[in-house]
Amino acid sequence: MELKHLTELELLRLHGSILAELRRRRVCRTSNSPVADYTEWLVASHLGLQLVGNSRSGHDAVDTDGTRYQIKGRRLTASNGSTQLSAIRNLNNADFDVLIGVMFNEDFSVAYAFKVPHAVVLAQSRYQAHTNSHRFFLRRTLRDEPGVQDVTRKLSAAQHAAADRRAGRAGRR
Repeated sequence: MELKHLTELELLRLHGSILAELRRRRVCRTSNSPVADYTEWLVASHLGLQLVGNSRSGHDAVDTDGTRYQIKGRRLTASNGSTQLSAIRNLNNADFDVLIGVMFNEDFSVAYAFKVPHAVVLAQSRYQAHTNSHRFFLRRTLRDEPGVQDVTRKLSAAQHAAADRRAGRAGRR
């Protein structure tokens, strides 16, 4: 198998399988994966955003109108189904306008994804003094909050389109 011919989603699924086997063998203790980077890439590529430099604090991307986006993702697994996103620092500073949160299934397919206004994140987050950050859960019920937009279909369709493109290339070889 040549890795260069696999889609991003196929590579991530392979990575997930490898991590699961290493955990089964007790070589690895966690399921750490490239979820954050993949989420940022997927969201920016398919929602028309421009990623900012890694040194930028408070937001990960901007759109053509200057709206600032914090992008976070989490992979749900059989051993950990928590929807808690990674720590949100300086939430009260309003360094982002919208949080885009993506929950992935264990195979890295998009389970659900929402654009959540800063005000909703602020209202539903809890400050954690020991980490000096806010804790936020990307629950499915967020879709009912004012201003929240469901972008699940768009991101899921992007994953399927990449797989279809790859399948087309494979058929031409």
